[in-house]
Amino acid sequence: MSRISFTQATLPARKRIALVAHDHCKSFLLDWCERQRERLRQHQLLATGTTGLLLGQRLKLPVESMISGPLGGDQQIGARIAEQRVDMLVFFWDPFEPQPHDPDIKALLRVAAVWNIPVACNESSADYLLSSSLMEREHSYRIPDYQTYLAGRR
Repeated sequence: MSRISFTQATLPARKRIALVAHDHCKSFLLDWCERQRERLRQHQLLATGTTGLLLGQRLKLPVESMISGPLGGDQQIGARIAEQRVDMLVFFWDPFEPQPHDPDIKALLRVAAVWNIPVACNESSADYLLSSSLMEREHSYRIPDYQTYLAGRR
């Protein structure tokens, strides 16, 4: 198994939700967010550049925007996940089109898996996550124990 030990953390009741969509999927994400607007308004939203701008305009809710995904926005969100500043990732990625920033996308999905946050990659999985009884309450989950990892490297 892994040399990494684990510890417990708590997802807050008010989640920090990252919203990301590839160009051909932006309309799907916008429509989904509009349908889920009342649930989303209870949480803190952040998104990559263009997606964040469009969401803010359409939903009339505050959305913190990173830079565009291909320019490093995916990496900015990944960094926030590693810093435990994102609690859930909704990423409508396009399985039919190659992406020039594919390594960034894989890194984002990997860091979400490493830090054990919920991830939705399409409308159906996003509906399931948002309708979960865990969405509006604190939830304990397992994360890498980074302090023990660092101590073992000395």
